[in-house]
Amino acid sequence: MNIPYNLARSGRVLLLALVTMMGGVVPAGATQDTAPLAALRDVDQRLATIAYRLTTANAALCRDLSPTPGWVLHAFDQYDPAQAESVRRTFGFAGPVAVEAVVPGGPAARAGVRPNDTLVAIAGRAVLADRTAVPSSATRDAVVTEIAARAPGEPLALTLLRDGRRIAVTVPASPGCRSAFEVLVGPDMTASADGRIVQIGSRFFERYGDDETAVIVAHELAHNILRHRARLDAAKVSRGILSELGRNGRLFRRTEDDADLLGLHLLRNAGYDPASAPRFWRAHGGDIDGGIFRSRTHASSRARAQALDAEIARIPADAGRPYHPPVLATRDQPLQ
Repeated sequence: MNIPYNLARSGRVLLLALVTMMGGVVPAGATQDTAPLAALRDVDQRLATIAYRLTTANAALCRDLSPTPGWVLHAFDQYDPAQAESVRRTFGFAGPVAVEAVVPGGPAARAGVRPNDTLVAIAGRAVLADRTAVPSSATRDAVVTEIAARAPGEPLALTLLRDGRRIAVTVPASPGCRSAFEVLVGPDMTASADGRIVQIGSRFFERYGDDETAVIVAHELAHNILRHRARLDAAKVSRGILSELGRNGRLFRRTEDDADLLGLHLLRNAGYDPASAPRFWRAHGGDIDGGIFRSRTHASSRARAQALDAEIARIPADAGRPYHPPVLATRDQPLQ
């Protein structure tokens, strides 16, 4: 079950569970009451770093691009009001939207953006709160959408507030595949993509290193690049309990197989070892697919590893980066 982003932020029990899942370790500089928030920041930065690497290295494969500063934004009104004091002590928040984390070496970091900077204005336009009555990601979503709609090849002019001082910075242009990325806090090994957002369960970051987790992130990003949600909808497939049956199961299986193949190339283009994909499924596939109880919309982990080995063997010896694999051409084909 996917946990909505705002609930992942506002649920005190879920946040405390994150620290437990991450081994009960209190991050450096955190106190017992701020530890869940600090742990959430650490996981968000890990996902953001993987996502930045994949989306910028594969920009040439994507039709929809957006500015990719290499950061994580969040809004004060995403959090439970009962946590307000801990949230401010952990994240600052001198305004409605702040920088939660920054990708090391990314454009935002090079421009001097730091975690806990408050985002005051984008290209001179003030950042305002959504004013919803309950914890919601609406404010954050509006700012992220505004940035994503800007020209990907142009620098991003920002006004920040840091320690009571306004700072003007210009983030260098950094086009990347247009997709949002979110961590879902909870005990399940869950990952999904809906054409707009890639969501990855926090459990992956507990169990696996970043190179291994990147295999899952690349697979979900591949779904978005290949337009699988829109193509499945156009084919009028049934979801839920009917998703594994007949034509529904066959078409879902095809999208999963294709996402595996493209995901491997996304990894390679981003400088990851492509062999990490079949290696992941051989070592950890049982954790993900449920073994004999797996959904029949997915191949077995063994079959996935074998298909990925075969795909690696098909990569031309002189293939550069970014390489455009044949599976990319399927994104315009109806599913039938």
